[in-house]
Amino acid sequence: MNFIQAGTDASGKPVELFYTDWGSGTPVVLVHGWPLDHQMWEYQAMFLAKNGCRVITYDRRGFGKSSHPWQGYDYDTLAGDLKAVLDGLDLQNVTLVGMSMGGGEVARYMSRHGGARVAKVVFQAAVTPFLLKTSDNPDGVDQSTFDEIVAGLQKDRANFLNDFGPKFYGSGPLGVGAAVPTAELQWTLAMAMPASPKATLDCVTSWSATDFRQDLKSITVPALIIHGASDKTVPAEVSGDRTAQMLPAATYLKYEGEGHGLHLTAKDRLNADLLAFIGGAGRATV
Repeated sequence: MNFIQAGTDASGKPVELFYTDWGSGTPVVLVHGWPLDHQMWEYQAMFLAKNGCRVITYDRRGFGKSSHPWQGYDYDTLAGDLKAVLDGLDLQNVTLVGMSMGGGEVARYMSRHGGARVAKVVFQAAVTPFLLKTSDNPDGVDQSTFDEIVAGLQKDRANFLNDFGPKFYGSGPLGVGAAVPTAELQWTLAMAMPASPKATLDCVTSWSATDFRQDLKSITVPALIIHGASDKTVPAEVSGDRTAQMLPAATYLKYEGEGHGLHLTAKDRLNADLLAFIGGAGRATV
């Protein structure tokens, strides 16, 4: 298996990040959402690798096959992990694609590390610019919403994540659009459960309460924003719409009738839009 070392934890043990590296051509790094791991990108990684892209996915620390340290789930550290991936593979002219929580890593990396090695960025259903309702962010989401998530995880993590699946995709009676097949929901739960319980909890605080407004101001490369208009997990009016306002030169694609998990529920459209933005080997093949 492939691992990149991303520093050490508080006890001096190395933190290793598991990654996959498929295809050749234009480099693309896909940063997964919470509470999943790199496997969520299966349909995008396969498609892009078939169409002239070198596709790298990796597990965020605390998730999947990567190390599960006790600490280090703040965005400064997570952006440093993304830097370790780019540096470790010596990638140049990369397109960064961040889904949900992963959009925060993209924004913080661009600010904290000067956008080194990056040619383009994609914010897909991303948590940018700032989710939490505060005195200077009055249109954000109330803290009680995130407290309920934490309480649910602490009470019964497996049951909470099982119930979260349909809400995540915005499907069936709990959301919009057609119901996601049971097998896909089981696969989603199977991705989420191996994560560190500590990482799962700490990351709720990170993605809900980190302010990326200043980070977005540092972005000067071409940007694509993709968001489901009916996203109930990360509402478009709080995130996608406002990210687009802060990046007026960006392209904003709003998927009507879609929720949060576009990588599954709108995979063909998402694949085509990503390839068109990234650039590949000409005519797309499925």
